[in-house]
Amino acid sequence: MIAALVDWLTAALLLLGAGFALIGSIGLARLPDIYTRLHGPTKATTLGIGGILLGSILYFSVRQGLSLHEVLVSVFLFMTAPVSAHLIARAALQRHCKSLAQLPKTEDEKRLHIDKS
Repeated sequence: MIAALVDWLTAALLLLGAGFALIGSIGLARLPDIYTRLHGPTKATTLGIGGILLGSILYFSVRQGLSLHEVLVSVFLFMTAPVSAHLIARAALQRHCKSLAQLPKTEDEKRLHIDKS
């Protein structure tokens, strides 16, 4: 009974993690510029890998006892993903990469109907 519950929960975590990883990968491929592309791998893909690692931790903890490998991968992932995203954003700023995102209008621009483009 418990083994079946663990298998179902592991499968749910793996599918949820794979779904988030897929969404992050699609965001990386489809978003228009470097600044918006950073959100795919840093947010959704990190959450997806976290779900996959939680499923792996659950499965192997029940079968073999607590495994340190998944915990170390999780720590490494959650420490390096924000740092690498920060470095990529700083490099884009240094290279003066333009953002293609539309900035929201300020109250004065809305009132005066000023178009920034």
